[in-house]
Amino acid sequence: MGESRSNFLSRTIDWLRAGYPAGVPRQDYVALLGLLRRKLTEEEVRKIAHGLSEQSQRTSDPITTEDIEAMVNDEVLQEASPEDVVRVSARLAAGGWPLADPPSD
Repeated sequence: MGESRSNFLSRTIDWLRAGYPAGVPRQDYVALLGLLRRKLTEEEVRKIAHGLSEQSQRTSDPITTEDIEAMVNDEVLQEASPEDVVRVSARLAAGGWPLADPPSD
């Protein structure tokens, strides 16, 4: 991974911490990682899941990287509800995450 991409990944984790200062609630993981997949590779999403699990260890509801991956890969949870997407999008926007795709030339 190039240095600028690595910096982007670090900034992404910072955005998530800003949008979720108390940690990501379990019900938001599927929608959150689904939205992140629009801009990130699968490997980057896994790194973020790892970073989020580390952050969650300091909360009252800790979660492991494996738990997050199982939730995301579970067919029952593949589709986030529109309400989940709106709630998570608002959190990401509050943290400065660029939700809109850049205009194409």
